[in-house]
Amino acid sequence: MTVREHGRVVLMGGVGMLGGADLSLPYPWLMRNSVTVRGQWMYPRAANVGIIRLVASGALDLAPERVTRFGLAEVDKAVAHAAASGGAFSRTVLTPMA
Repeated sequence: MTVREHGRVVLMGGVGMLGGADLSLPYPWLMRNSVTVRGQWMYPRAANVGIIRLVASGALDLAPERVTRFGLAEVDKAVAHAAASGGAFSRTVLTPMA
């Protein structure tokens, strides 16, 4: 309800796709305020190139990312680590060689 008059709301993802509750929208408010609602399942193909360019230019800082690598032989250890260490900016990666 914080979108300005004639504003736009973009929904991305899959609310209710696995049998959960649907997303309710305040139809009268949307109509009175001329708000546009647009849905997008995922991102467009061009977004991949755009994100790579942001990283390459230094505009997107990846320093907060914490990556922990495990070799393929350590898959059980990697799964346990991922379960215990999940959260924003935390990645657990399986690699051919650790």
